[in-house]
Amino acid sequence: MLVAEMDPADAQLQRVMRDRVGLRVFAALDENNVISSEMICEAEKCVGAFVDKARAYSVDQIHLFATSAVRDAQNQKEFCDRIEKAVGIRPEVCTGTLEAKLSFLGATDDQPSGMIDIGGGSTEIVMGQGERIDFSTSLQIGAVRLYQEMPIANVAQAYHVVDYVRCLLNDRFHFSDGLTRSLAWVGVGGTFTTLSALIQNIPWSSKEHIHGFFIMKEALCHYMERLAPMDITSRLMLPGLSPHRADIVVHGLAILLGCMETLGIQCIRASEFGNLEGYLKARYLRK
Repeated sequence: MLVAEMDPADAQLQRVMRDRVGLRVFAALDENNVISSEMICEAEKCVGAFVDKARAYSVDQIHLFATSAVRDAQNQKEFCDRIEKAVGIRPEVCTGTLEAKLSFLGATDDQPSGMIDIGGGSTEIVMGQGERIDFSTSLQIGAVRLYQEMPIANVAQAYHVVDYVRCLLNDRFHFSDGLTRSLAWVGVGGTFTTLSALIQNIPWSSKEHIHGFFIMKEALCHYMERLAPMDITSRLMLPGLSPHRADIVVHGLAILLGCMETLGIQCIRASEFGNLEGYLKARYLRK
């Protein structure tokens, strides 16, 4: 969640408070893409607590939106109906295209930029400048999704996932090296913040040192190869690794490496900002 003050006069967004709970709704999808009733109950409780927190700040307006997992769910209407009944606000279910645009608006400024947003169920790639989007796509290769589909217990399996991501990108899209190499690239999501903390050997909660950190491809390869053969217990001993990401972290790193190699990216900046900021900017600050 994000609480922010908006000033349309000078097009500024001032962040007041952020909070997060990792529910992993995507992991609760069964073989028929139905979100379990237990997960819907957890979502009701989580969203309800967030709404109460927001109202404690005397906010003027509360918005609620959902992304990949709810977008994929066969019981999307039931999920939204129950959330609306619980908190009085109906979730807006974002398309993949909209999700990509919101993350780009939230994480970038007015310079020519590229963005990679690695989530649980999908990965968004966007290129553009300011409000102009030159390229945008949403791919069904999230960290949780691939964790369920492609096990990683060693370095060879990690690179197998990297190759899978590269093949998917190469088969579907054709990128110009001149375009991708000239952009300032930014990364959104837990994969980027976790890797930034690991490289700096700092606690994963040290947000002030994580936001804006530049990740080199060589460091990404090093940590993917280091973490791939480690068991969960060993990973949990690393200060930079959030307990909630210990199982899926290597899959996120493999997705990132596949994207960076395909797009010719050598360095990418981690961002704590993303689709939350982008949603408010699009609604209140953009034309």
